[in-house]
Amino acid sequence: MAYNNQYSHGGAYSVPPPVPPMPAPGFVHGGHPPPPPGADIQLWGWFCDVDSDKSGHISAQELDRALVNGDWTRFDLDTVKLLMSIFDTDRSGTIGFNEFAGLWKYIKDWQNVFRHFDRDRSGSIDGNELRDALSQFGFNLSPHLLNLVQRKYASNVRPGQPLPGITFDRFVRACVVVRQLSESFGRLDTQRTGWVQMNYDTFMETVLSLP
Repeated sequence: MAYNNQYSHGGAYSVPPPVPPMPAPGFVHGGHPPPPPGADIQLWGWFCDVDSDKSGHISAQELDRALVNGDWTRFDLDTVKLLMSIFDTDRSGTIGFNEFAGLWKYIKDWQNVFRHFDRDRSGSIDGNELRDALSQFGFNLSPHLLNLVQRKYASNVRPGQPLPGITFDRFVRACVVVRQLSESFGRLDTQRTGWVQMNYDTFMETVLSLP
């Protein structure tokens, strides 16, 4: 399998790293506890609002109902699952407040990146803006690969019509997937030639590890 030796990182922007959560605080019996020491009161209030079943933890379904794009469309469910997989560090299927705080900062960091590259202020990322963003992250994809990424992550693609822009939620997922694929390739390309040989199991493991 060939890749054009373009998976090195660089540029002024980088893919925002997940923020490791702090140890989870204890919960008192019944209802929500008071905010943990030093917790942002507003963020705690948002957490409690999203936690609709008052369990003290947020499920993927609750998070899905809470996240919206700038045009008020709901987040793509696959992006919600991606965020859960990153921040559900104990693999419980839910996230607690400290995990939620890390997720919130991660989204805010991505919003700043999105605004920077959405230069026409359309609320979506077009092909040229996507190219510039990935290039700044250090991923210099060929025009063919860029077109594939845009087609995969743009919403409501219609045959014969210009490709629509990529919404915020799908932009995050596209960048994370490109990064993970590039890093997986880089680990296999030990000679840095831009070429690797892999068996079927390695290929499937790489693909199935994607969000």
